[in-house]
Amino acid sequence: MALGDFLRKQFIDVIQWTESGPGVLMYRFPMQDMEIQSGGQLTVRESQLAIFVNEGRAADMFTPGLHTLVTANLPLLTNLQNWDKAFQSPFKSDVYFFSTRVQTGQRWGTQQPITIRDKEFGAVRLRAFGMYAFRVSDPAVFQAKVGATDAVYTVAQLDPALRNAIMTGFTAAFANAQVPFLDMAANQAELAKQIAAAVQPSFAELGLTLDSFTVENLSLPDELQKRLDERISMNIIGDLRQYTQFQAAQSIPIAAGNQGGMAGLAAGIGAGVGLGGIVSDAMRGATGNPAPAAPTSAAIGAAAGAVGAAGEALTGDTKFCINCGAKLPAAAKFCSSCGAPQS
Repeated sequence: MALGDFLRKQFIDVIQWTESGPGVLMYRFPMQDMEIQSGGQLTVRESQLAIFVNEGRAADMFTPGLHTLVTANLPLLTNLQNWDKAFQSPFKSDVYFFSTRVQTGQRWGTQQPITIRDKEFGAVRLRAFGMYAFRVSDPAVFQAKVGATDAVYTVAQLDPALRNAIMTGFTAAFANAQVPFLDMAANQAELAKQIAAAVQPSFAELGLTLDSFTVENLSLPDELQKRLDERISMNIIGDLRQYTQFQAAQSIPIAAGNQGGMAGLAAGIGAGVGLGGIVSDAMRGATGNPAPAAPTSAAIGAAAGAVGAAGEALTGDTKFCINCGAKLPAAAKFCSSCGAPQS
């Protein structure tokens, strides 16, 4: 009985891997002080691949299915071991299993803002975040360059290397895109495609394939964001000034055709000038420059033109009421029609 137990411990006739949880990319079947029985069974499950490795060199790879381990199924290992076709003795070899399932929900992001050149703002420090998915596509390369002789290799162990590759690709793609930061929100999908194309070669060097890549957020540090908000506000103020100037110009022919001509004209111009003064004050308040004094009602009345309510021309000894437009003597201090003071 003791001899039978000893023999069972020395020879393996069933090799398989049941994944214990997500996140494992490579698993080495425990082979210490053991040999594989010729004619043994290798079970490779869906979303797995298995590779036999002889003294550090990748040999035969097996896809999902049940495989009988004989020389006919192990041509590379047979060649490396110099076996003949009738070889049926137990043999030693490392067996690695790889998960080929897509590793979804992987997050990437800038730990610190990275400096990029923007064609509108110059050099800016940018933060970016998003998600990606990848899978092992070339187990031999992955085992040689990444997993090596580790008994288990996980996504968490690989994460720092992938983040570095993504950051390198992100910087290169952003520089080549030539898209201003202000337009990035509308171009995130296209930017993600360019980053993925830049990152894929680095993944391939590790035996990986990048299956998806998204950019979820682009942002500036708080100080730069505050300056950007100020610039947007100033642009809005500039647009308001142009709008009030347009409104004032539009009010001149309308007021001239309405009843009370001079009064309507003066009121329209006064409203436009008043609103323009408010906008001007706001702009100068932001820059620290004092605003010029707004024109007085008398000046507005004089600037409106020398035409009265009935279209009569002014003479040297007459004037028009600044309130109702009635014709008055030049020396009158109050309007005889509406009673409004004329100064």
